[in-house]
Amino acid sequence: NLHYGDFHALKDVNMQIEANKITAFIGPSGCGKSTFLRSLNLLETPTSGQILFEGTDLTDKSTDINVTRQKIGMVFQQFNLFPHFSVLKNITDAPIRVQKRKKEEVYAQARTLLKQMGLADRENAYPFQLSGGQQQRAAIARALATDPEIIYFDEPTSALDPELTGEVLSVMRQLAEEGMTMLVVTHEMGFARNVSSKTVFMENGVVVEQAPSREFFADPKEERTRAFLQKIAHTE
Repeated sequence: NLHYGDFHALKDVNMQIEANKITAFIGPSGCGKSTFLRSLNLLETPTSGQILFEGTDLTDKSTDINVTRQKIGMVFQQFNLFPHFSVLKNITDAPIRVQKRKKEEVYAQARTLLKQMGLADRENAYPFQLSGGQQQRAAIARALATDPEIIYFDEPTSALDPELTGEVLSVMRQLAEEGMTMLVVTHEMGFARNVSSKTVFMENGVVVEQAPSREFFADPKEERTRAFLQKIAHTE
């Protein structure tokens, strides 16, 4: 549960996230999807309830959230790259400064990631010199550089033009094939249907329905889910 004064942003949200799978969160704007994602690493503080990560309750006052955050990658809607850092420095900064890893090892890993993201020739560029799709792929490389156990994607393509959206989704598909655990808040129904393992539909801070993705889209059980998918189908 999460309250902002009288506003109940999340109500009795209860679910289990499977390792090495993608869970997609869909629903109308303002329904609580992003708030839920942000609450999972305490960027938003739940009013009540537990968040268990590998058996540790993140809401427990004695838990050092910064230790857990090192195991979680986060990719935001607006890229959030440091504008005064080159692409390479954006990717290597946290592993060197926060994780205290060896510089040579981190740089080698960063260059491998940049190659994987199709950005091998852009390591010395600054964010303003990149397209939106390139910035988002650099942000994904930065999230991967800390060797996270799970990555949260908060509407990673909603600020992008359609052709750049395709670039980013194909990188995410590749990560899915490699078995990365991902939580993805998205408006891309094709990605939710065809790439994610489980789809969760939220509305007004409540989980209305959750099911394996193929089953979810082929045979939604709840009337509210059916109405949402029908509306989306008309606008696509």
